Amino acid sequence: MVESPFLSILVLVAVVLLLVVTGGIGYLTLADWRDRRRRDEDKRTTRSATPKRR
Repeated sequence: MVESPFLSILVLVAVVLLLVVTGGIGYLTLADWRDRRRRDEDKRTTRSATPKRR
């Protein structure tokens, strides 16, 4: 069976798109984790810096 150049290009484009989408999901996951960690740290420092009521 002879491969069609069109099918080869289509498979290559599909693989590239899959890599781009996977990389984007990884980036968004990392950014969300980093932001959540920063927010939690800000909450902790804000609570400890706030004077307690008596």
